[in-house]
Amino acid sequence: MDVKYKALPESDDRIVYVREVAVDDLPEDIRPQVGGLKKLYAVHSADGERLALVRDRELAFVLARQNDFAPVTVH
Repeated sequence: MDVKYKALPESDDRIVYVREVAVDDLPEDIRPQVGGLKKLYAVHSADGERLALVRDRELAFVLARQNDFAPVTVH
């Protein structure tokens, strides 16, 4: 999946949550874009809004930190 994102949205709450997402659980229109991956990592705001999907956990943390957010893993 090679989708370009603008910066994550501005927020007073600087914590975001990173969690693993099964590709099968994603909407049908997104699945063809993942290039055969079985799982992705989602970055969510504190209120649960999905802000981004990326190919691996490390990239999710880098994306969050580059946008001045503090990432936290969710199980």
